[in-house]
Amino acid sequence: MASRRARKTFVGLLPGSVLCVCGAIERGLDRLARRQGLAVALVGMLCFAGSAAVTLLRGMPVPSNNDEFSYLLAADTFAHGRLTNPPHPLWVHFESIHILQQPTYASKYPPGQGLFLAAGQVLAGHPVVGVWLSVALACAALTWMLQAWLPPAWALLGGLLAVVRLGLFSYWAQRYWGGAVAALGGALLFGALRRLVRRPRRRDALLLGLGLALLANSRPYEGLLVSLPAAAVLLLWMFGKSGPPVRVALSRVVLPVGLVLALTAVAMAYYNYRVTGDPLRLPYQVHQETYAIEPNFLWQPPRPEPVYRHAVLANYHRKMALKYSRQRSLTGLVVEKVKRFGRLWRFYLGPLLTVPLLMLPWMLKDRWMRLALLTCGVLGVGLLAETWINPHYAAPITAVLYVLVLRSMRHLRVWRWRGRPVGRVLVWAILGFCVAFAPQMWPKPMTWSVHRARILASLERDRVRHLVLVRYSPSHHPYNEWVYNRADIDGAKVVWAREMDAARNRELLAYFKDRRAWLVEADAGPPRLTPYPSDSAR
Repeated sequence: MASRRARKTFVGLLPGSVLCVCGAIERGLDRLARRQGLAVALVGMLCFAGSAAVTLLRGMPVPSNNDEFSYLLAADTFAHGRLTNPPHPLWVHFESIHILQQPTYASKYPPGQGLFLAAGQVLAGHPVVGVWLSVALACAALTWMLQAWLPPAWALLGGLLAVVRLGLFSYWAQRYWGGAVAALGGALLFGALRRLVRRPRRRDALLLGLGLALLANSRPYEGLLVSLPAAAVLLLWMFGKSGPPVRVALSRVVLPVGLVLALTAVAMAYYNYRVTGDPLRLPYQVHQETYAIEPNFLWQPPRPEPVYRHAVLANYHRKMALKYSRQRSLTGLVVEKVKRFGRLWRFYLGPLLTVPLLMLPWMLKDRWMRLALLTCGVLGVGLLAETWINPHYAAPITAVLYVLVLRSMRHLRVWRWRGRPVGRVLVWAILGFCVAFAPQMWPKPMTWSVHRARILASLERDRVRHLVLVRYSPSHHPYNEWVYNRADIDGAKVVWAREMDAARNRELLAYFKDRRAWLVEADAGPPRLTPYPSDSAR
């Protein structure tokens, strides 16, 4: 009887003690959040230090995806003061996925992610520092954006939640694949938009232009989609009854934004010209025209199959074309999109952050919440039209999603059941579980990439320079690509090349005659590295 009474007393006291702790945290957040500049800086520094600590504790990220190697090539190119590289005389041996070899040797992707990786390489000797920097700036900018949409304490809470969910263990912070740069651009865009409507200032207009520039150079298609609702709101405000005088709109909004966009357009055109020879031709376009069968959008027809010089490249693009063709049927489309949007949901929300969104119907009276929902809807429709979808494709709406989640949390927090503050406990329980489950987002490197990194590290420790010819088995998985190189191929300590016919192999060995030649059998278990046969036999 006594023990039952004790348990009942404990259960009765537990909510009160929990609420007491929550109240103390809330008061501390509120005091800190009032100093908005300090709050933004604190979130950025916590994110940078936290992502660096996770990397140092768990080990440096090992590139495991073809996109990552392409971004690392861009970073190495920019870090050496070049926009692109001249094609190698024996470029056929170095053809690889997501890499241009002609008319220049470069990444096919926009330069945004590569520039941040290059900054890390230049400032600290490793591109991973650029990853930490990009995700720290993204979380800081998200906090700044939320300060224009929410009370200061909730803005700070949102920034800290972003650090936990995105800035510590996710692949945005622990891989080279990107996402944070586009999230940074989206946060600047929507944070500046809300401030401009409230009070036109040149600083905010410049930040809005910077956000658009980052989107154009990281996720141009998705960035354009999320910019359309923002542009519509800005135009309706400027020309509406509550808009500013024409002189103010021109001097404080139109001209600053136009200046940033004009400079961005010139820079992008010059970059395209240096890489592709045409200011209006993107490297991505040239790569697709050279290698791809599958189009970027489902409404486009497939391209004729080009002539491939390597079976692995042919297998890769045929596999991609097969996935595209499956989506041409209604069943295949539904299955693929449900799977892909499920990945997006798990990355950005998951079950925990979905619970507060049950409060969304009570927020639709707010026009800014309607704008946030409209922006998400526009991007969602745009993603349905794309052949491929990955979580970082939706990165431009990261800040908008956090607005919806946090506004929902505010409504959930005041919910009471039988006079008890159940909503407040639920909110803090959700936040606590987000912290507890955050390590599960850590991206485990693929086995083949770990073997490749091990072999590369071993060869780079040697005093001599090396040439590694890669041989695949007939059953090789085309996604597991080993042939990626530094920007300066001839100057690299280790050069990776494709094994071809005997004549071409002899030409390659003669060109790199001052190097120690190796053969890696990539599909052996484990991959084997042996001296390359002197007779160049396959």
